[in-house]
Amino acid sequence: MPPQALVLFSGGQDSTTCLAQALADYPGQVEAVGFNYGQLHHIELDQAAFLAQKAGVPFHVVDLRFLSAITSNALMDASIKIESLPGQLPSTFVEGRNVFFLSTAAVIAKQKGIRFLYTGVCETDYSGYPDCRENFIRSIEHTLSLAMDYPFTVVTPLMRLTKAETVVFMQKLGKLDWYAHTHTCYKGMRPACGQCPACVLRLKGFREAGIADPLAYMG
Repeated sequence: MPPQALVLFSGGQDSTTCLAQALADYPGQVEAVGFNYGQLHHIELDQAAFLAQKAGVPFHVVDLRFLSAITSNALMDASIKIESLPGQLPSTFVEGRNVFFLSTAAVIAKQKGIRFLYTGVCETDYSGYPDCRENFIRSIEHTLSLAMDYPFTVVTPLMRLTKAETVVFMQKLGKLDWYAHTHTCYKGMRPACGQCPACVLRLKGFREAGIADPLAYMG
């Protein structure tokens, strides 16, 4: 059967949940795409490849390392401290990332006859990134459809969910064990550090959901 859905896949908790949902929506008709954008830690792509194989879906990695030449942030530059200061975007915000990710995914999708792009963005429990908001998603969905004269739909299963609700959602999908192989830690550690903002937010979600995180942590 031809693919129906393309998942933007980082190997993290949210994109892995989207992969599980896409497979529930279109069994055997899902592909995934990851991006090498100059991030400090290649481990996320390693975990994405592992999870895609586990899920039985084709996984493609696209080189977008040109981003490192035009923007600087804590995810791409080890000299920048991971922090979130009042009135400023977090230092982990990668400017333009979701614009380029979704645009690239759309080009790939059109070549394959795929209309549905799944992405794990969320504006309920998120890190303050403007390109994770509903208004941005609807805007780029419209823009991509106009630019390619092709009816794309950007599917965001987690947009209105808290991290705790996302955990419960994955449990209902029957794929909670996949979380053991995801990568969230901003420090690129495995076992995860448990202390960076990404780990703290993840652990808070599991704690509020009353479900144990299958991921291994330091200590």
